[in-house]
Amino acid sequence: MTALNVRSGADRVAGSAAAAAGRSAPALTALVRTVTAIGRAVLVAIPVMLVSTFLTFMLGGLTKQDPAAVLLGDNATPVALARMRQALGLDKPLLERYVQWVWNALHGNLGVSWFSKIPVAQSISQRLPVSLSVAVGALLIAVVLGGVFGILAAVWQGGWLDRCVTLVTSVLATIPPFIVAIALIVIFAVTVRWFPSGGWASPSQGLARWASFLVLPSVSLSLDAAASLARQLRTGLAGALHENYIVGAQVRGLPRRRIVLVHALRNGAGPAVAQLGLHVPQIIGGAVIVETVFALPGIGNLTMTSALQGDVPVVQGALLVAIGLVVTSNVIVNVLLVKLRPAARREI
Repeated sequence: MTALNVRSGADRVAGSAAAAAGRSAPALTALVRTVTAIGRAVLVAIPVMLVSTFLTFMLGGLTKQDPAAVLLGDNATPVALARMRQALGLDKPLLERYVQWVWNALHGNLGVSWFSKIPVAQSISQRLPVSLSVAVGALLIAVVLGGVFGILAAVWQGGWLDRCVTLVTSVLATIPPFIVAIALIVIFAVTVRWFPSGGWASPSQGLARWASFLVLPSVSLSLDAAASLARQLRTGLAGALHENYIVGAQVRGLPRRRIVLVHALRNGAGPAVAQLGLHVPQIIGGAVIVETVFALPGIGNLTMTSALQGDVPVVQGALLVAIGLVVTSNVIVNVLLVKLRPAARREI
């Protein structure tokens, strides 16, 4: 009897250990796949970052301005110009200068403005919160609007709501952001006077005041992304709703809300997430015009002003930050695709 009790106890312990191992195995597998996806995305991002930064650095060589002459002025002697070129490292080979520039950038040194003599990193750090606030606000608005109307169009596909969403998104996708910005200013800043027509206020001056300056620029940048997101989500979700596992979930009596928002959305949102990632560079690029229209002191406005002045270090630093933001967003999108769609684990 004692031997039987010991054996049954050992069986129960072994069974518990096997069950625990069975429960931890999927979590461990998911973790390994996520880490693998991040590693692969980073490996892809590294050469993209190197090529992009090299092309950005080449902008300094394409300009006809002599940095030494710009810094010393028109009355500089040839000897002083030669010393300044040597101090700036312009006498070194291009590849060596590029490696030194990247090394300095990794340590937070992006050079000094040729005209204001202000460190580039300082100028960018002062303006980056403005651009990030507008870009993040635009992405949030695009996700909310595109997600809601994309899901509604997919659920009631073929109905009047689906046709209205398709029509409106097709129209919005053809309107440039600066046209939307001007229209929003005329309607909401001049006519009804709900929001300011331009300028900026930091969050320290009050969240309500900060949000009032943020709404119109974010909306003007978000409509194109929201339209694309709604169309892609509608297409992907409509296809997922006709899959066999959705029919099985309906047969088992699962609530329709759970079927749509949990089972179908996870498998149908992949194209929409990928499309949203493609719009991140467009939002960053569109910030140049939108910040000019709304007189926002962001990186886009800084880049345009510096490009017109020929201030190459500032332009290079701003483009480097923009490249970093785009590459980072692509890595995040790739990881999200792995988490959303099991099939994407084999693609990344």
